[in-house]
Amino acid sequence: MEFNLIITGVGGQGGLTLSRIIGNAAMEEGYNVRIGETLGMSQRYGSVLSYLRFGEEVYSPLIEEGEADLMLALEPAEALRNARFLGEKSYAVVNAYPIHTATTLVGKEKYPSLEDIERALGRICPVDMMDFQREADRINPRTLGVLMLGYSWGKGLVPLKKESLHEGIRKTLREKLWDVNFRALERGIELSKV
Repeated sequence: MEFNLIITGVGGQGGLTLSRIIGNAAMEEGYNVRIGETLGMSQRYGSVLSYLRFGEEVYSPLIEEGEADLMLALEPAEALRNARFLGEKSYAVVNAYPIHTATTLVGKEKYPSLEDIERALGRICPVDMMDFQREADRINPRTLGVLMLGYSWGKGLVPLKKESLHEGIRKTLREKLWDVNFRALERGIELSKV
C-alpha cells in the first residue's frame, strides 16, 4: 500500500501541522512516512504545499504530477494552483473560504469564482467543496485542517484507523489542544455523512 497526499493552503492555516498529525498517525500504524514541504512566504499568507506519502516502502516525499490520492486544500485558489498533482484516481476536498492576497484586494488580479475553481478541479477528479472554515470557527478557527481530515476520513479517503488519528493529534499537539481537535475531527466525520 502507498498513499499520496497533498495539503495546500496559505501560511497561517496550519497545513504543516496537519501534515505532521497525519504523518504521526501513519507511523502509529507502522508505515514508512515521508513529508516534504514548499514554504513560499508562509508567514505572510503565501503558498504552502506539503507532500505526505506513507506506505510499506516509501523513499521520497515528492509526489509526481497526477499521482495524488487525496488533496486537502485549505484555500480554494491554492487547490487550483496545485491541480497538477491531481489525476483520475485522485479526490479533492476543498475549503470554500477564499483568502485574498494584496493584489486581489486592490484589484490588480482577479480571484477566480468558487464555481470556476470547483468546475476546473471537477474536470480532473471528484471534488467536495464546502465552507469548512465556518464549521471550524464554531469549534476553534485553528482546527480547520483536523476538521477537514475528519471529513475525508469519514468519506473513506484516508486509509488510517480513527484511533491512529487521535494518536497523531496527541503526538503532534500540546495536551491542552487535544480535546478541541478531537471535537473537530468528530465534527468533520459528522459532516461527511450529510
